[in-house]
Amino acid sequence: MFQLGKTIISEEIINKDFVCNLSACKGACCIDGDAGAPLTVEEADTLNDIYPKIKPYLRPEGIAAIEKQGTSVVNFGELETPLINDADCAYVIFDEKNTALCAIEEAYNQGDIKWKKPVSCHLYPIRVKDYTEFSAVNYDKWDICDDACSLGKELQVPVYKFVKEALIRKFGKEWYTELELMAAKINTKK
Repeated sequence: MFQLGKTIISEEIINKDFVCNLSACKGACCIDGDAGAPLTVEEADTLNDIYPKIKPYLRPEGIAAIEKQGTSVVNFGELETPLINDADCAYVIFDEKNTALCAIEEAYNQGDIKWKKPVSCHLYPIRVKDYTEFSAVNYDKWDICDDACSLGKELQVPVYKFVKEALIRKFGKEWYTELELMAAKINTKK
């Protein structure tokens, strides 16, 4: 681990390789698990505001879950996206190959909204836990992403490079530039 500003970062984001392989996993991270995507208060407000523009992209069961539970929920004291029957994220849609996609991101891609998706989804496989004095930036190894790890290794793309856009979105360009410098130092020591 190392510190960068007010973040404590796991070296795994530099040492591990990762490139999403949707053709292999079919978007399992959006349909497996026992909780929705983590949200900030601002993101929950944004989801509430843009829901009418996302709604046309949603599946009927997603609409039903959101209209029953709300555009966001509190689970164990944490804000997150609602689930359909304690499984799929309510914002999940499927393409013709039965791959899970995000209705929020689809609305963004079509130009209907200006917000891509929750930053926790954009950052995955990195998870950020905010504490009073700092934020912990960790690699979240999940066996459903084994194909992504293999593809990342084959293409030689470390986690932090795969999620560059999301890290800049979360922490800023200057922070990311410092991370790149730190990664170069760490890789020189190998």
